[in-house]
Amino acid sequence: MTQYNPPWLKTGLTALRAPLKADRVLGNWCLILAAMVFGMTIGGGHARTIGASFSIQVWHPVTGFIPPLNGKDWAAQFALFQNTALYQSHPISLAQYKSLFWPMFLDRNWGRLMALVFLLPFTWFTIAGRLRGKGVVWMLFIFALGAGQATYGWYMVQQGLKPGVLTPPPAWAGPHFLSAMAILALLLWTGLTYRTPQPLAVPGTARLKHGATASALLIFITMGFGAFVATSNAITVYHSFPTMGGYWLPPGLLAPPLWANKAFVQFGHRLLATITVLTVLATCIAGLRATLPPALRDLFLLLAGLVALQYLLGMATIVLGSNGLGYVHELNAVLLFATAIAARHGLRGAQGAMP
Repeated sequence: MTQYNPPWLKTGLTALRAPLKADRVLGNWCLILAAMVFGMTIGGGHARTIGASFSIQVWHPVTGFIPPLNGKDWAAQFALFQNTALYQSHPISLAQYKSLFWPMFLDRNWGRLMALVFLLPFTWFTIAGRLRGKGVVWMLFIFALGAGQATYGWYMVQQGLKPGVLTPPPAWAGPHFLSAMAILALLLWTGLTYRTPQPLAVPGTARLKHGATASALLIFITMGFGAFVATSNAITVYHSFPTMGGYWLPPGLLAPPLWANKAFVQFGHRLLATITVLTVLATCIAGLRATLPPALRDLFLLLAGLVALQYLLGMATIVLGSNGLGYVHELNAVLLFATAIAARHGLRGAQGAMP
């Protein structure tokens, strides 16, 4: 049976196989962009944690980098925020509003800076001929994903104008976070491929490659459930582990909608986290027992440490019901995912056992 790959994926795969020699400059550019996606996660996660997600109810992609400059400007921004359900449920002063405005303002400007860090080098690399052909198409595709991510984020913010919506709805915030992680993975893989275009042959690691693939996918899916836990505020229920309030299957587990069901998303996240940590640790043990290049071996060692830390942070977050600890848990998840992608990339040249 022939496998169908959509045209954009064929273009991307071809582009990533195209370089015949390393280009560390292009690679470092992509890795800087990937690091900036992590920075966006830091800012966006902080804004969500302190309840600032709906603080700016205007979107000017080009001129929005200019903050309110006088009392009139602040009054206009504050008046728009007063239309949100969050303000109407929890009225605050202008001074308190400013403490919510600035984190969100900085997060949005970080996104604008990312656009510049992409577009200016991209233009130069294209004119200079360093980036050409399908490589140009592939990078434009990644940029389009980023632009779509920003647009989607704006529509998510507008949900705050709907009655009773006090935080970004899980059905919006979960996909928003996962799409950011997909962009990070594409940038990281592309950057590493530009730096080392020819896969290094690693004999006897074919099964390890499958384990690394499964680990990265499980981490990604588990992060998605984690996003639903954070945005549905499921951290406020079931502060016991491993049972949930004395139940292995808590009451109301399948009550719809599932993405906003606190019992369901917390149960799903716990279950997936356990499967993920066992899979990743088993993969890391196999990796550390295999004969690997030192850098790749170090990645598996780091992966084992990060996944163990992630599980401990998750348990502590549940037991303590701490949003602050949950924020740290979220950031560590991004580092864990990036490490899994890097480890999987290092196994592109995995081969079966030597005869």
